[in-house]
Amino acid sequence: MAGTPGTPRVLRAMNDRAALDLLLEHGPLSRSRIGRLTGLSKPTASQLLARLEAAGLVLAGGTSEGRPGPSAQLYEVNPAAAYAAGLDVTPRRIRAAVADITGRTVGSYELATPGRKPARPVVRQVLDALDGAVKAAGLTRDAVHRIVIGTPGAFDPGTGRLRYASHLPGWHSPTLLEELAAALPMPVEYENDVNLAAVAEQRLGAARGHADFVLLWNQEGLGAALVLGGRLHRGFTGGAGEVGFLPVPGTPLVRQVTRANSGGYQELAGAQAVPELARQVGVTDIPSGPYAEVAAVLLRRAAEEDSGPGRLLLQTYATRLATGLASLVSVLDPELVVLSGACLIAGGDVLRGLVQDELEELAAARPRLAVADVTEQPVLRGALESALATTRDEVFDTSR
Repeated sequence: MAGTPGTPRVLRAMNDRAALDLLLEHGPLSRSRIGRLTGLSKPTASQLLARLEAAGLVLAGGTSEGRPGPSAQLYEVNPAAAYAAGLDVTPRRIRAAVADITGRTVGSYELATPGRKPARPVVRQVLDALDGAVKAAGLTRDAVHRIVIGTPGAFDPGTGRLRYASHLPGWHSPTLLEELAAALPMPVEYENDVNLAAVAEQRLGAARGHADFVLLWNQEGLGAALVLGGRLHRGFTGGAGEVGFLPVPGTPLVRQVTRANSGGYQELAGAQAVPELARQVGVTDIPSGPYAEVAAVLLRRAAEEDSGPGRLLLQTYATRLATGLASLVSVLDPELVVLSGACLIAGGDVLRGLVQDELEELAAARPRLAVADVTEQPVLRGALESALATTRDEVFDTSR
């Protein structure tokens, strides 16, 4: 805003946005409360609220009962002012959700996408998943202002092709982005799934108030998101944070890593390594099922043990995690590292403490470690938060 003239229109727009942000943060507020929080006089606050109500951005709701004196009219953001959507894509399913402008999820849907070859074209899958969520919300597709799609890997900004995700069938067509843009009636953004988990933590979770942090993710794959100066760092080809390919001590060098879809750190500390490690340290009751789910069960059980094979499993696994993490923190020197994804969340604070201890032995940088707060569908929540941020900037702009 440097150099922007302080015209009445600009000042009104700034005050309007400040009031709307306060209503999003605090919920329903009275005119006098908004005035106190913004520093505006009562007449100016009244004019502001009348303007926002006429624009359909706020609603006059209930009253502040139970206080001395007459009840005050309360105002809130109009939830129907706009809607945004998010998609979380994996090889096995697409989760879709629609949120109103306050951030409340109003409709969700899950579309199964099994098999190495998609039964339906990717564009059709995206439309079906979105339509399922829109229908659950009681809306039409045209009501959605913006959509953010999260996938493993990243779309290279230079070529438009998906990289670092050879295991995602059907998503590698060079014309896919154009096809999706033509099929969807709203602006579409694409983001790496782990980056979206970091957005969720930055907006709602353990990384709130932190401008420099790393989110380490371990679920079906091992990855990281880098937030520097408050902004996601994606890298030249969108591949920043693809730490599963990182060469680390303790495993043979993996060559042609994109063909192998793996690397040293993935082999050392990915979810698929946990069951074999459990066997090596003497854990006998190893369940069957998808490796990420098995790893989460084993780590959750281990975190509940004070000694024995379970504790040895956690200690050994913490060393493996810290081995790769030491390279990250040595280069980036972040303020905070957030442990996320089903496997790391399953280990909880016990695993966090063990990794913190190991990291202090292996790296000169000493960031604080925290377990993620956003544990329910963090990628989808991050997609919604990302879509809502841009939607609010556009819808709440009253200077136009």
